[in-house]
Amino acid sequence: MSDVTAINQLVEKYHILKQEISKIIVGQDDVVDQVLICIFSGGHALLVGVPGLAKTLMINTVSSAIGLNFKRIQFTPDLMPSDILGSEILDENRSFKFIKGPIFSNIILADEINRTPPKTQAALLEAMQERTVTIAGHNYKLDAPYFVLATQNPIEQEGTYPLPEAQLDRFMFSINLGYPSFEEEVQVVKLTTTDVKVQVNPLFSAQEILDYQNLIKRMPVADNVIEYAVRLVTKTRPAEPNAPALIKQFIDWGAGPRASQNLIIAAKTHAAFNGKFSPDIENVKAVAYSVLRHRLVKNYKADAENLSIEDIIKEIL
Repeated sequence: MSDVTAINQLVEKYHILKQEISKIIVGQDDVVDQVLICIFSGGHALLVGVPGLAKTLMINTVSSAIGLNFKRIQFTPDLMPSDILGSEILDENRSFKFIKGPIFSNIILADEINRTPPKTQAALLEAMQERTVTIAGHNYKLDAPYFVLATQNPIEQEGTYPLPEAQLDRFMFSINLGYPSFEEEVQVVKLTTTDVKVQVNPLFSAQEILDYQNLIKRMPVADNVIEYAVRLVTKTRPAEPNAPALIKQFIDWGAGPRASQNLIIAAKTHAAFNGKFSPDIENVKAVAYSVLRHRLVKNYKADAENLSIEDIIKEIL
């Protein structure tokens, strides 16, 4: 099958996938789009929203519709790295045997990831970057495709541990969930207060997802689009000579090279979902907020001026 035919097929399956997800998830169209862009780009996503916005339900529904194995890890202050990765035990023959932890799955929901101490948060670092786990000197490969979708509650600060910058950078996207509109909320209440059970049909196999990820990687990108993405990222660094005054004034740290890579791969997926065979600058702009939001560190002046990261990204775009 040619790449052109494969992209047309992906567009078709993407629309059917959205319909399957909408059987359970009302509205949140933009959020579902971004989660799917992340999955087909081979990245990880951080979902930030107040309780009750169906973050967990959304991830569960997406994994069912895609047809991948799914495990949920509830992050708590007493969770240990071995609770995630697995541990070695002595079996009846007095030899060590490795019992796999919940991290060995295709889609991991790391629920309330900021509730657990840095030691346990760090257990995910190797898995997210290298797609492997090292236990007692042995290296175990994780199943492909592999995604971590983490949720975080922005309002509660008590008993939480902010994610370190190195870990935040491992997430391709940071996605903000807002409240539904009045009509959407009415629809949610109608759907969830009856005894009707909705079935979501799996549409892909693990191999198909990997094939589509490789298809997206093969997409050609014009030099001017790559240069635009890199220029956009370098503009976020206050020490750069071409950084705007706003960045020099309100940002302590800008985004690293991983942001430029993520902008291009996510722009490719965004373009593929829209039936294009190569991304343009508009596709880069469409994913810029999600890629840059968690990579810029504001200073106290920005807080004093009530400036959000979104305002700053909007300005440099």
